[in-house]
Amino acid sequence: MSEKFLTIAEVAENLQLSAQAVRALILSGDLPAIQVGARRLWRVPESAFDGYVERQLEATRAMVAAGHRSTGD
Repeated sequence: MSEKFLTIAEVAENLQLSAQAVRALILSGDLPAIQVGARRLWRVPESAFDGYVERQLEATRAMVAAGHRSTGD
C-alpha cells in the first residue's frame, strides 16, 4: 500500500483550521481517519482528505448555484 497519511496538524494547516476543528470533523465522521500506535494518534488518509475537499467544493458550487451566499471568510 502506498497511501500517504496526514497528521491532524497537517490537515489543520491545509484547511486553515484548528486541530480541535479537525478532530471534530473526524469524530463526526465527515473526515475519515484511523487511529494508530500505542498512543492512538489520528491519521487521515490523503485520499480521504482529497475526497473531503472535493465534497466541500461540490457543496459550495451547489450553494452558489442556488443563489445562497456564505457569510464566512
